[in-house]
Amino acid sequence: MERKLLLQFAYPPFIFFLLLLLTPSISAVEHLQTYIVRVDADAKPSIFPTHVHWYETAVLAATASSDGSAAWTPGGPLIHTYSSLFHGFSARLSTSAAASLASSPGVLAVLPELIRHPDTTRSPEFLGLLSSDRTGLLAESDFGSELVIAVVDTGITPGHRSFSDRGLGPAPTRWRGECVFGPGFPASSCNRKLIGARYFSGGYEATSGRMNESAELRSPRDTDGHGTHTASIAAGRYVFPASTLGYARGVAAGMAPKARLAAYKVCWAAGCFDSDILAAFDAAVADGVDVVSLSVGGVVVPYYLDAIAVGAFAAAEAGIFVSASAGNGGPGGLTVTNVAPWVATVGAGSMDRDFPADVKLGNGRVLPGVSVYGGPALTAGRLYPVVYAGAAQGAGDGYSSSLCLEGSLNLDAVKDKIVLCDRGVNSRAAKGEVVRKAGAVGMILANGVFDGEGLVADCHVLPATAVGAVVGDEIRRYIAAATPKSPATATILFRGTRLGVRPAPVVASFSARGPNPQSPEILKPDIIAPGLNIIAAWPDNVGPASIPSDQRRTEFNILSGTSMACPHVSGLAALLKAAHPDWSPAAIKSALMTTAYVKDNRGTTMLDESTGNSSDVFDFGSGHVNPQRAMDPGLVYDLTPTDYVNFLCNLNYTQQNIKAITRRAADCRGARKAGHAGNLNYPSFSAVFVEDGTKQRMSTHFIRTVRNVGNGAAVYRAMVRAPEGSTVTVEPAELAFRRAGQKLSFLVRVKAATAEKLAPGSSMVRSGALTWSDGRHSATSPIVVTVQAPLS
Repeated sequence: MERKLLLQFAYPPFIFFLLLLLTPSISAVEHLQTYIVRVDADAKPSIFPTHVHWYETAVLAATASSDGSAAWTPGGPLIHTYSSLFHGFSARLSTSAAASLASSPGVLAVLPELIRHPDTTRSPEFLGLLSSDRTGLLAESDFGSELVIAVVDTGITPGHRSFSDRGLGPAPTRWRGECVFGPGFPASSCNRKLIGARYFSGGYEATSGRMNESAELRSPRDTDGHGTHTASIAAGRYVFPASTLGYARGVAAGMAPKARLAAYKVCWAAGCFDSDILAAFDAAVADGVDVVSLSVGGVVVPYYLDAIAVGAFAAAEAGIFVSASAGNGGPGGLTVTNVAPWVATVGAGSMDRDFPADVKLGNGRVLPGVSVYGGPALTAGRLYPVVYAGAAQGAGDGYSSSLCLEGSLNLDAVKDKIVLCDRGVNSRAAKGEVVRKAGAVGMILANGVFDGEGLVADCHVLPATAVGAVVGDEIRRYIAAATPKSPATATILFRGTRLGVRPAPVVASFSARGPNPQSPEILKPDIIAPGLNIIAAWPDNVGPASIPSDQRRTEFNILSGTSMACPHVSGLAALLKAAHPDWSPAAIKSALMTTAYVKDNRGTTMLDESTGNSSDVFDFGSGHVNPQRAMDPGLVYDLTPTDYVNFLCNLNYTQQNIKAITRRAADCRGARKAGHAGNLNYPSFSAVFVEDGTKQRMSTHFIRTVRNVGNGAAVYRAMVRAPEGSTVTVEPAELAFRRAGQKLSFLVRVKAATAEKLAPGSSMVRSGALTWSDGRHSATSPIVVTVQAPLS
């Protein structure tokens, strides 16, 4: 597979070669790769009339000086040019040509580019957003009508009822974007709701070749469904009736129903390429958006090598709130992505609604499962033979057949039976298609140990249900114990939509978890929001199972993922920005974090869906978003670009590293003298200690500043719940504000004691919280203490 790199202009050449060591080995035969080049805008030689002329000449000169290979792509040597986020371009080059370019005057940095992938009738009500409430967040913000949300995703479906402009006035006067038409997206596609639409495919096609236009559309039109779904979660209009195959009937609505939408299509068949994502960020900043919603994830790399972090920094500096999905790598630790502190990193939780589809075994046992299958049900009262695919392999081996991979099943062994398949490798819906084509009548999809008890409801193409790992094991044992006289039989009981589920919310099993693999001093994810079994808009040309053979059509679909959680926060951020136009992106994030809750509807700590045990701060961050409280948080922890620069200084980044992110040089002397990376004015506290074998007591401090955003004078008192085994003190313990807008600072000292010797390489994590309260408002921040033992 080709590797794409991101090149940025005045990094010394040795940095380039050092970065190459971090990437997969490159053969001696040079391959063309895509590079993104950042230039020092002030370094443009006067002989070039524009930056673009300079870029083109630099690319061609570097190519000619190295190997003479062609660097031309359709339209010229450049794929994209950038001017809002930073000055620079992307181009396709050999590694030697890139090395030559890296030594050119004006080059800033070289960053490896990554290929990324895309990671509701109930959620507004579950979040307390009632259209009839005349004093709540919706009313205060006029449903977000003057705000523009950019959805960077797979495109959008114009004409959908969720994107109607009925009753909306003209687009905000500051809007400078455009509506790019193309196949499936006529010039009339945009309206006063969908006010902008663009697509960016240069990076994708530079690596993958010209797109297959019989399968993909060179336009903002969504041929996948993901972008339409996320856009309507953020800002879909009220639509009634709405349902998916008869499930989740009700009124569909996004978080900010009157907010305007701008769609930026960057995700294609082969994924979402950094050069295209950066082009979308560049356009969104120039267009005048207020919020960027990015349900796209990838691996975690240093911030100066992370295109999303670079793009999001420039957006935040321009006053744009950026929310991004935490990733679907859970329930394992260290899986969270999009971890830059200037990004709101959103994990996923459940709501108090599910779609039960239970398995009834021949021995009378009824076991829980979930599904949104909407076709003909199994014959009522009849039990069907049930087999485990792993024990009924055909053309494939036992492992392949256990996963119900294409061509792996023994047709004679599964015909007219219910087949149990293991989860993994191919998509859940694809397994059902394999089973259906093999002649089976139904499917039970069983989690493995890693997935635990986390269940996702899918629109299967045959009667099917998903069960947890424990239930899956029970069914396998039941099948294995069958005899000719007592054969294994089962059926699936579809029970429709159930509301008022307890406990709720729970942290979704797939939701990526901390700690933050890049900078553990910043707790990630920041918050969680509804992301499990979310109903939202769906294209009219894509089946609900998202597989080619599914010819069913539905106006709404039910999906799960942190991709669905992210736009909930994007829409809420738009509402908060509309209600508080003077709030910065950091203030909005602070309000969402400090008012989040960690208790479920039973009054106990939210559960981890994968285990059924209590979840913790690495699962949910500050907690589950609570928009009504976020409207009036009392205090906010605000941040400026300078604060982020100081944070980068305290990560010991070089000047080149910092400039690659911020576009300017930084004086790190004061920042490094004043504190450490954990002293960023963040609404959470994360202390990391290394047990060195001699000191049994460790301590650190945090300096924070809060701004009073209440109605006037107020006195806040600190309430501390110290992590077990730690001592936490706050100085002063009382903050007396004389007026709204006033800022006051405080110091938090944390001392951790290890009660026992840790095994080499292991760690111990304990959490607590600091709450500032004036009797009316409560602003709560998690405190997490991690003690690590060295490997030896």
